[in-house]
Amino acid sequence: MREPSLLPVFGKLGIKSPVVIAAAPTMSKSIKNSVPRMREVLSSHGGLALKLSVVVWTVLVLAAVFYITQA
Repeated sequence: MREPSLLPVFGKLGIKSPVVIAAAPTMSKSIKNSVPRMREVLSSHGGLALKLSVVVWTVLVLAAVFYITQA
């Protein structure tokens, strides 16, 4: 029975050729566009964002305390 021939993509004697890897950062376009947009929103609504984050943090702490006391 005959051996199948090696595929041409594997190079000589079936050994793969070295692959060059580009070391460029991969960042999607939506992330690149969202960073300036978030900066703009925070600069115009910074006080409101701070107040909302304090309220959310307080609710999370109270919920954690309630959960621990119920256990």
